[in-house]
Amino acid sequence: MKANKPSLILFFLALLVTIVFDCLQYDILAIYAKAVVLPAIFFYFIITSEFKIGKTEGLIFFFCFVGQVFNLMDVEVSEIGGAVSFLFVYLLILKLFIIDHERIKLRRKDILPVSIVVIFIAYLLVSVLSLQFDNMKKFNALYTFYGIVLSVLSYYSFVSYITKGTHLALLMSLMAVCYIFSDIFYIFNEYFSYSVVLVLVRDITQVLAYYFMVEYFLEKVKVQKKVLYNN
Repeated sequence: MKANKPSLILFFLALLVTIVFDCLQYDILAIYAKAVVLPAIFFYFIITSEFKIGKTEGLIFFFCFVGQVFNLMDVEVSEIGGAVSFLFVYLLILKLFIIDHERIKLRRKDILPVSIVVIFIAYLLVSVLSLQFDNMKKFNALYTFYGIVLSVLSYYSFVSYITKGTHLALLMSLMAVCYIFSDIFYIFNEYFSYSVVLVLVRDITQVLAYYFMVEYFLEKVKVQKKVLYNN
């Protein structure tokens, strides 16, 4: 068994346990099970990358950890603390997208699918932000900026896949989709009455977002090595 396999097995085991506890409505146990996910996927990444990690990737993991800690604390500032933490995560991922990738060049055949993507993202952004509930009224500006950053990140991911169709772009898109659904269903859980389905979708997509994020980091390194080797 490769050295990174136990961490990956623990990651998916924690996901399975989280799903089980969510279905049984053991919310506290589900939160603690989900807390195992991030350390497991971090160790998988660090072992697979041979203990090499960039500053930006390190900061992304740090803010993911901080966001999870706020979630576990469940105090008055947990919601705002978690939102700020994952806002930094999205900004750092967006930095990686913009700096480490070639500029997107749209072809004529890409105009229609890209237009659909833009309309879809704009619709989601406006629809979700229009949900006004009491505990978010103080932080409308923060959540608006949060939504805009996630929308830009998603746009860049989807358009990269449409124009390039690479495995790296696919991982970017899957990560963005998971983060979108995770955040949307987090809001739905706050806005609507309790539903196991809503909780399941929120937790599963959040956990899978970590997986696709790490796979994106690892694939990005492989692509960069190939470029250096070819040059």
